Amino acid sequence: MRADRRQDGPARVRAGRGGGVAATALLAAAGLLAGGCSSGGAGTPGAVPSDTAAPSAAAAAASSASAPPPVTPLEALPAAVPSALVPYYGQRLAWQPCDDGYECTTFRVPLDYDHPADGELTLAAVRAPAVPTDSSGSSGSSASAGAGGSGGRLGSLLLNPGGPGGSAVEYVEGAARTYDPAVRARYDLVGLDPRGVGRSSPVTCLSGDRMDAYTAVDITPDDPAEVDALVAAAKEFAEGCRQRSGPQLGHLSTVEAARDLDVLRALLGDERLNYVGKSYGTFLGATYAGLFPSRTGRMVLDGAMDPSLDSLAGNRTQAGGFETAWTAFARDCATREDCPLGRTEQQAGEQLTALFAAVDAHPLPTTDGARRLSEAQATTGVIQAMYADFLWPRLRTALADARAGDGTGLLKLSDAYYGREVDGSYPNLMFANTAVNCLDLPAPFAGPEDAARAVPDFERASPRFGRDMAWMALTCTYWPVRATGAPHTVRAAGATPIVVVGTTRDPATPYAWAQALAGQLESGRLLTYDGDGHTAYGRHDACLDGAVNRYLLAGEAPENGKRCGP
Repeated sequence: MRADRRQDGPARVRAGRGGGVAATALLAAAGLLAGGCSSGGAGTPGAVPSDTAAPSAAAAAASSASAPPPVTPLEALPAAVPSALVPYYGQRLAWQPCDDGYECTTFRVPLDYDHPADGELTLAAVRAPAVPTDSSGSSGSSASAGAGGSGGRLGSLLLNPGGPGGSAVEYVEGAARTYDPAVRARYDLVGLDPRGVGRSSPVTCLSGDRMDAYTAVDITPDDPAEVDALVAAAKEFAEGCRQRSGPQLGHLSTVEAARDLDVLRALLGDERLNYVGKSYGTFLGATYAGLFPSRTGRMVLDGAMDPSLDSLAGNRTQAGGFETAWTAFARDCATREDCPLGRTEQQAGEQLTALFAAVDAHPLPTTDGARRLSEAQATTGVIQAMYADFLWPRLRTALADARAGDGTGLLKLSDAYYGREVDGSYPNLMFANTAVNCLDLPAPFAGPEDAARAVPDFERASPRFGRDMAWMALTCTYWPVRATGAPHTVRAAGATPIVVVGTTRDPATPYAWAQALAGQLESGRLLTYDGDGHTAYGRHDACLDGAVNRYLLAGEAPENGKRCGP
């Protein structure tokens, strides 16, 4: 678990993510915890040039702690495209068949929008062309009924699964065919890997074996030696990113990714951006709406993040979100015959705490060669299962096995969180996750002493996960590039209605964040799902899916405050 905070997630970075098909898609949609799902601020458009001398992260964090800057609204960019960017907006997309019937393309964007002559990045996109239904628009889906499914093509619908670091290309390729047929009939579903992610000039930081070591490092240090080991791991990760990723490390902010979305919107021929974002994808979408309100079309932000929070507050409230999810799991577990944690919620919490302590003292053997389950990986495995209640049976089995001395089940859940492949390799998910989060918000701590002082507050928010998530926030302290963003609000004045979806017991993006974002947006409409798990749209709730589909297909935004659920 690590980085600074919040995939469609916790890792050392972690944050929000949401639904998906494979384990990695689930994470990406969910959001990376503790840094991953960073509600990262945007500040002024454009990142600091990579050759600009940055003050030490510790000094920046200390300054931020002593005099926090005011939270100001994100300002819209001028409507006219600057002359220096006209060549980028004038490109022609060359779509080519790829990947089981999809179409792929690439296009160029400036490395630095404030200095377009300083270099370029190549970004990758995929689309699933609209698939017409019969003339009535019928699809046999209850969510489609009365949703305005008939009619002509509405343009492109861009999808982002979260992270930051989740591949939208992989998400579309895995999830496009699961979208409601009426939506697929009227939209080309498009996925753009954000800069630094997946196929879009991906950043990289550590080899597979070093990532194995990184994920196993103790994130609840008990003595100075363990603190030193955690700091050393954070520094190794940051230095690896600096060495392997080069100048682009300073240009992976959410503001820049949102400006890339606008270039693609223009190249697709759409006057407005139609968009569904999950978890961190909501922060990306809200940033776009704030920068380009007049170009914002039908936008759904599911598993919303609150951009007004700084890293410390965001990490702490996310810890509370995972505690809420754990409580729901524990209550459910107590009713199951196979629950390994007792017959009450209190017993379950006590048993989990005891298990973590035992694994901390004696890592458990697994069936994966010489790898043993560490406390950090055990915690990550439990957190991974909080993203979706369909993982709860698997968690019960893994916990029972761990109590019997076998850490394999929890290790596999932890590996799924990180996207670790069977050959020991890792995708760039966590690398991009950390890079984006550390640019979007200043580090919350100047050093380990600050993290230690914050532990009591975190533990009040989450007795189970608070200590872990406080220490996770150290990664950005040692980041080699200065943060370019800050906490802010997003008003998006003049934008069409924006639907903000919040799940009441969402672990990675607490429900309060959706309430906050909907309240900030001038045209925000809060749509609530009373349930468990991370994100809600596409989970086959007829009320919620129907409301979103009616909005996407007919432009009928739900009434603000509408509630759905089982």
